[in-house]
Amino acid sequence: MATLLVLGSKPDPSLPPPGSYDDLACANASGASAARLGLPKPRYTVMSAILTSGRKAPNRLALQALRGLRTENLYFFPRPRRGGTAWKRALHRIKGLRTSSLYFRAQLAARGYRYERFLAPGLDHYLELIRDLCGQDPEVLACMERKVPSTGIVTLALGLGERSYDRVVMSGFSFEISHAYADNPLIREWGSTRSKHADTDIAVLRCLARRFPRLYTSEPTVGDRAGLPLLPAATERTPVDPPSAPVAPGG
Repeated sequence: MATLLVLGSKPDPSLPPPGSYDDLACANASGASAARLGLPKPRYTVMSAILTSGRKAPNRLALQALRGLRTENLYFFPRPRRGGTAWKRALHRIKGLRTSSLYFRAQLAARGYRYERFLAPGLDHYLELIRDLCGQDPEVLACMERKVPSTGIVTLALGLGERSYDRVVMSGFSFEISHAYADNPLIREWGSTRSKHADTDIAVLRCLARRFPRLYTSEPTVGDRAGLPLLPAATERTPVDPPSAPVAPGG
């Protein structure tokens, strides 16, 4: 039975023990946590185009954390399209140059980030995959109209859907904007740690928990708020400390 570990960037993730999963998947800069904890090279990583937008400090910090890392397959998650007047749409396209796949790849290359295959199936592909996995659930559809799911949910959806793992375990998620690789300055700016994706992500996970009995979490917070079952006791363990010996970036 092939098991996928989907790793988010929550500080001090609770991980399943080594040997209890076959592959690792990362979201945005959670590969930095994987390298720090001595985990294997990710089978695939999903990154949001927002990382290279240059608009907010957390995105720049995430790019810095990716320096020298690697993955097998890299999925590009484009930013959502915006409506408005023709002028606003044109302005958005100009700003969108910094979130284009070409610019994105150039920024990663400048930081020594390596991958074997770059995949960009498009925003609609990812969103329709999540809708289908959720059985076109009305609550999920309504939440997705207001806010698209996070990159972590897209990473999970690929594991459940296209890659068809027998079991998927979520670790390092908390529905907050705190990250293991750096302090997020938005927490002070917003006065809150809550992610703007939280409502959509929780709705999606509650639906997936009902539809996919092979989906687990090792994080009690995710279990409590999203209804995912915790890993069976035989495969649970307490939060992991970094290895004593330094780990080279990218494993």
